[in-house]
Amino acid sequence: MTNSAPETFDAHAAAYEAPRRRLIPPFDAFYGTAVDVLRMLPAPPRRVLDLGAGTGMLAARVAAAYPEAELVLVDGAPAMLEQARSTLGERATLHVADLNDPLPAGEFDAVVSALAIHHLDDDGKRALFARVREALPPGGMFVNAEQVAGPTPCFDRYNREWHEASARAAGTDDAEWAASLERMRHDQPSDVESQLRWLREAGFDAADCVFKDHRFAVLVARRATGR
Repeated sequence: MTNSAPETFDAHAAAYEAPRRRLIPPFDAFYGTAVDVLRMLPAPPRRVLDLGAGTGMLAARVAAAYPEAELVLVDGAPAMLEQARSTLGERATLHVADLNDPLPAGEFDAVVSALAIHHLDDDGKRALFARVREALPPGGMFVNAEQVAGPTPCFDRYNREWHEASARAAGTDDAEWAASLERMRHDQPSDVESQLRWLREAGFDAADCVFKDHRFAVLVARRATGR
């Protein structure tokens, strides 16, 4: 058993993408919403930062929707980023870094993330939200496609049970679910309402949950159009 999230995801890098549609029951709507909501930007994004980019699953969809955009990917697992490099080629600049580290230099029209920020504790999330806000121009957007906790233990338990049942109904076997649990032992998910509050406290003028299906949610925040 590995001891950190980057080590765990490095170990699973080669086989990470194949089971995604089984392990993320609302796969198409989840990722699709995270890209579609970028239409709220005042103009097509020219520079997009993907935090915890992994193998580039979200970045590849952003690249397809915005072929002129420069992509900057950050992840703590080098093997995952090598998978992203094989998909995105020269379209992307890759940075091996932890989500607690300073963000890459420069301003971004949008910052996106998928299934990564829940590895931070609550204080880490709040600190990251503040750094993201500072990396955006007026009108810039932060899109976090995330695994979230239920608002109370009873809802959280129900959502976890739904997740396993849905994954198994889609074809996940014991070995695949066990590998998923190995990765999820690093998870520290927070509920939607708390994260929306933290985004507003970080200085975003608007924040909303634009998609939610049990444990999977897309949270969106916008930096005010005036500094």
